[in-house]
Amino acid sequence: MNIMIIGAYQSVYYLCRLFLSKGYKVTVINRNQEECERLAHNLKATIVHGDGSDPQILEEAGANSADAILAITPNDQDNLLICQLGFSHFHIPRTLAVVNDPDNEHVFRKLGVAAVSLTRVLSMLIEQQTDFDDITNLFSIGEGKINVTEVVLSTSSRAVGKTVQQIGMPNGSLIASILRQNKPIVPSGSTQLLDKDRLIVVTLPENHGEVLKILTSDQI
Repeated sequence: MNIMIIGAYQSVYYLCRLFLSKGYKVTVINRNQEECERLAHNLKATIVHGDGSDPQILEEAGANSADAILAITPNDQDNLLICQLGFSHFHIPRTLAVVNDPDNEHVFRKLGVAAVSLTRVLSMLIEQQTDFDDITNLFSIGEGKINVTEVVLSTSSRAVGKTVQQIGMPNGSLIASILRQNKPIVPSGSTQLLDKDRLIVVTLPENHGEVLKILTSDQI
């Protein structure tokens, strides 16, 4: 895979190193000459000095042959423009922009640009670790339209001792799998839920909270 990354040294260095370790071809575009020299010294990647929101720079850097473009500059407007150019002008199949201001996230998506807000992600992680030690938000699919979550059942969970059918999962949600004593189980409606079961749960945003309440709330 041929990946193009536009951003500052601190933002791109570890990400670039990870992609290179997987055998991907990586091109980095950076406005700062000194940072370009540091990146070239520390990484076996193609480093281009220039403005990644400039179509000519993108073309010279090889955007026509890129499989993915990641815009992770500190400027949301630049990230939006870079991804729009990548998709519409260079026909890059995968584009992703980092949104520094979470209020801009919905604007990017309305304009057809896949976006991730690091501020929102960090906030979710902090809330998750603070309030829900038995819940881990694994990832989302389709730009946040589907949530995949791990839920660990405890003895106090109202779902323990009941079958999948008995707990009454709402429409648009399911228990995709259960990890029980390190053995995976694909559950059916008659599968009984036990203490310490690790459930992989798929939900829609509108029923996510209801599902977590069903699985984790104390027994009455």
